[in-house]
Amino acid sequence: MPRKPPCREVNPDVVKAQMEGGTGWGIGHALRDQITLTDGVVDQTNFDSYEPMRMSDMPVVEVHMVPSTLRPTGVGEPGVPGAAPAVANAYFSATGKALHVLPFAGAGAV
Repeated sequence: MPRKPPCREVNPDVVKAQMEGGTGWGIGHALRDQITLTDGVVDQTNFDSYEPMRMSDMPVVEVHMVPSTLRPTGVGEPGVPGAAPAVANAYFSATGKALHVLPFAGAGAV
């Protein structure tokens, strides 16, 4: 899954939270986040018609930090970019079907 370049972590709990949250955000986008329009107006107007990834939907995310002597940097959301490719690869491994268009729910993957 996503990796963060090694550096010295000032607050490992924050790094872990950012990795877990970013991974969940990326998986949510990959699986079902889609904004649709009707006559130029967004159909999803609130959370009753747009369902983000919930904590109860999250897989277990393991975060491993690599010790380093490099100076500390910001952590950001490094879990986001690798989430969709990881889901697509897992789906392909399980079914033999490749997914090419986000969100994957449109392809019947959810």
